[in-house]
Amino acid sequence: MGIPLKIAAKVDKADIDYYNHKIKRLLKGPGVEFIGEIGDRDKGEFLGRAMALLFPIDWPEPFGLVMIEAMACGTPVIAYRSGSVPEVVDDGVTGFIVEGEEQAISAVNELPRLDRRKVRARFEARFSANRMARGYESGYRKLIAAAKPTSWDTAFAPQASAT
Repeated sequence: MGIPLKIAAKVDKADIDYYNHKIKRLLKGPGVEFIGEIGDRDKGEFLGRAMALLFPIDWPEPFGLVMIEAMACGTPVIAYRSGSVPEVVDDGVTGFIVEGEEQAISAVNELPRLDRRKVRARFEARFSANRMARGYESGYRKLIAAAKPTSWDTAFAPQASAT
């Protein structure tokens, strides 16, 4: 597509041979820059400056934290429909869920119609620490309200004093 591709990734020790023999040569093409692993300090700027996060996962990723990190920066996600992707990406709002390479290429052309402020707002509404804390609190309140008192609860409940 003529767009520079910057790849940030950690290569685990267990994968270094595979990386050196199969992947490294693929990263030497024009317009491809392998950044390597980036730390938390640089991640926000890296993701925030990106046109999109490409997430071509082909295995059942249970969550995909990097998608959330991108959306926190207002950066849309283009991802294959696998694992948690349909639960994390709101297709047409926070990015695009695609079925393969051709759809991913088409999705890149659709990126200008997405509002990065809405991507960030959807992150805040669904995945921020405050949102998660409110969700946990609500869940605990429901459990407490539904719990039936046990003999242990009544035996150790604070007693009213007559003083």
